[in-house]
Amino acid sequence: MTSSNGSSAPAPVPRAGSTPPVPDRDALPERTWTLPNALSVLRLLGVPLFLWLLLGPEEDGWALVVLMVSGFTDWADGKLARWLDQSSRLGALLDPAADRLYIVSTLVALALREVVPVWLVALLLGRELVLGITLLVLRAHGYPPLQVHYLGKAATLLLLYAFPGLLMAVGDGLLATVAAPFAWALTIWGTALYLLAGLFYVIQAVGLLAADRAAGAGSRR
Repeated sequence: MTSSNGSSAPAPVPRAGSTPPVPDRDALPERTWTLPNALSVLRLLGVPLFLWLLLGPEEDGWALVVLMVSGFTDWADGKLARWLDQSSRLGALLDPAADRLYIVSTLVALALREVVPVWLVALLLGRELVLGITLLVLRAHGYPPLQVHYLGKAATLLLLYAFPGLLMAVGDGLLATVAAPFAWALTIWGTALYLLAGLFYVIQAVGLLAADRAAGAGSRR
């Protein structure tokens, strides 16, 4: 396996029942100016606008519009990358980064407005902290970021659907009454899957590092 700085690290040899080899994002083309990347950047630029709408004038309707546009561009950039054969290393980093920024910013804003409990925010932010440390450890050993697990994608989708529901559940009207149970169901399931996906990420990283260490110990014998 080759790290991003060009140094070589021994790739773990898969064994029966072991984790399959991790796809190397660094093998993707180094493209910058592509339509999918432009959509990802657009999503990132929407984060501060989304936060301002929630915490400044508290224009929840317009915040929902920004969130829906973000969700559409999230779907569109992946489709376009495949249809136009414009997958890139930058896109593989921008897409999950935008998802995480929207999740974190929405959680913080909803916690400040006392829509969601602080412990829920702490739980999900703690997950991001653990994964950030795991990523640094992998990089130190010459591994690229691991591919996003399908559970992580499902959890992100649930949470991004839950947040508009939580915003609609603010208030005492009929819409709030109807939206609240669906929004909280999506939030609970999304949070559970998000934590589980994070656990799988850490387990996979530990397996790679353990195999790397075992291979190094075997070569010294």
